[in-house]
Amino acid sequence: MSGVWVFKNGVVRLVESGGGDCPRRKAMVHVASGEAITSYSVLERILFSLGWERYYDDPHLLQFHKRSTVHLISLPPNFDNFKSIHMYDIVVKNRNQFQVVDT
Repeated sequence: MSGVWVFKNGVVRLVESGGGDCPRRKAMVHVASGEAITSYSVLERILFSLGWERYYDDPHLLQFHKRSTVHLISLPPNFDNFKSIHMYDIVVKNRNQFQVVDT
């Protein structure tokens, strides 16, 4: 894994390089259907089918909760801000349902 370490807002993170100077972009795919998550409406439809419910506790976040667990998925309200960290959070909380791939 190669890249550049970036310090922003008190957080250090690795920005991976995909060859040259352009960072790799990530995409999340629903494994069963092969459907790429291209919007929150697509993600919401799949999460609902997996037993997740919308959680309206914080108006500044898009949140989902699964009654049978203590898990809470918190996402930025704008899909343009949906980053790989959010994707991996969903993958971990939904084992074998999603995968993150390089685009």
